[in-house]
Amino acid sequence: MIRNNRHKYSVSAMCDVLQFPRSTYYYEAKIRDDQEEEELTELIIDIFKKNRSVYGQRKIKRELYKVGWQVSRRRIGRIMKEQGLVSKYTIAQFKPKKTTVNESEIGNTLNREFNQDEELKVIVSDLTYVRVQQKWHYICVLVDLYNREIIGHSAGPHKDAVLVQRSFATVKYNLNHLQLFHTDRGSEFKNKLIDEALETFGIERSLSEKGTPYDNAVAEATFKMIKTEFVSGRVFSSQQELDLELFDYVNWFNNIRIHGSLDYLSPNEYKRKRQAE
Repeated sequence: MIRNNRHKYSVSAMCDVLQFPRSTYYYEAKIRDDQEEEELTELIIDIFKKNRSVYGQRKIKRELYKVGWQVSRRRIGRIMKEQGLVSKYTIAQFKPKKTTVNESEIGNTLNREFNQDEELKVIVSDLTYVRVQQKWHYICVLVDLYNREIIGHSAGPHKDAVLVQRSFATVKYNLNHLQLFHTDRGSEFKNKLIDEALETFGIERSLSEKGTPYDNAVAEATFKMIKTEFVSGRVFSSQQELDLELFDYVNWFNNIRIHGSLDYLSPNEYKRKRQAE
């Protein structure tokens, strides 16, 4: 009773009225607070570790709210600091050198319209590098602007059009539904293989302007996540290990990882919510 009415009356006054020793109240309150702190700490550690050590205060706060806890970011930050929980996003990322530029006359049809209200209408793509033993290998993903879902992915030792083509081969949706494919002007995206695949399925092409990374901002942001959450500090023992780990990461990314741009839902949760409206 005293605990539930602290916002209305002073603890001292209530203890006097109820003839309840203040020392006993404070002792029991401390025990309850310590138990709550221990439970909260264990929950924060669990959320952090289950999500690949990438969630910061904001996302952990959302996950806590889902299970009935309303906790300030300041308190979460204090507990994370005490437990040595440091998000991978605190580590500076090295930026790779750009490849040769695709001089195609194709323009920027997308024109930075990154918020799409139709599934599979616009797909964006990019590539990044990863260490496999002592060599560089590469990752390509295809991202649906509708819900930021990674709908296709591939990895291999060569940064070329074959890698991009293999990403399309992993798409589980009907490729005839794709309307626009947007990328930067990397030479790996300009190849007869890619042109024939797009023509076959009636997919229009769009290219960023030269030297303008913001024209492909969603793909850039997705790869920042991948480099931070999946690639950073890792050396894979083989292509097979990379393929298996990438498959697992994409599954987590699409079905579990919450995204601020999707109202803190996972891509597939967001899609299901929109479909139910």
